[in-house]
Amino acid sequence: MGRNRKCRGGGRLGPAGWAILAAALLLAILPASLPRTDEACAQESPRGPVVAEHAPILGFADWFQRGGVFMWPLLVCSVAGLAIIIERLIAVQRATTRNRSTIRRILRRLDRDGIDGAIEECSKDPEPVSRVLAAGLDRASGGVGRIERSLETAGSVEVAGLQRGLLWLATIANVAPLLGFLGTVSGMIHAFATIAGADQITVRLVASGIEEALITTEAGLVIAIPVQAMHNYFVSRIDRFITELEEGSMDLVTTLEGIAGFGDPARPGPLELP
Repeated sequence: MGRNRKCRGGGRLGPAGWAILAAALLLAILPASLPRTDEACAQESPRGPVVAEHAPILGFADWFQRGGVFMWPLLVCSVAGLAIIIERLIAVQRATTRNRSTIRRILRRLDRDGIDGAIEECSKDPEPVSRVLAAGLDRASGGVGRIERSLETAGSVEVAGLQRGLLWLATIANVAPLLGFLGTVSGMIHAFATIAGADQITVRLVASGIEEALITTEAGLVIAIPVQAMHNYFVSRIDRFITELEEGSMDLVTTLEGIAGFGDPARPGPLELP
């Protein structure tokens, strides 16, 4: 019994697309809202730079501006990471919450009403595990070997859908600290350039360059740590989903063998998903 499947996600923006769009809008809007901090910047005089009184950081906008030019790519990383985390959190939570209860319900319906009843039960629930079991039930007339191949193919598709966006999270977790370190180098270059152009060296003279270096390092780590933590969380939830899916697939084949008397000795080995 064949079933037509809809192509999911066609023509829609994925998590990376929405993240890039949000970052682009933020980059277009935010510069105009940032206050100038000219009073904290150095001014040139015949004797070298004269540094005004260094004011404390006043809010996020002031902190962001003092971090220098490398705060902008860090901002893009933070917006993209947040967008992907929210999108994946909703998708993974929805796909992995009730798998065991769904599998038990479908198997009970299969044992009671046969293959047609189990397929009807799968159609009531749009969860990934239901789609995988429905794919196997659709091929019930082709023997156990064909059922297991259908389960493996459908499972691989669903797992790939859950893993969508995780590569971007791993990239952000790796790139954000590097951008922070690059900003550190830029701030130290700025500090030493200020020292080279001054007749008298004071701590206040190089404070802005050192502050820029520390702010970008801080920003890179603040972004990378939660992004890496969420990436690992998603990986663990997907691994658990794969385990539950393999167990449900084995139970489905066992139940079908008992109902329909399948006994194909040449069927493939245990179901393996990526």
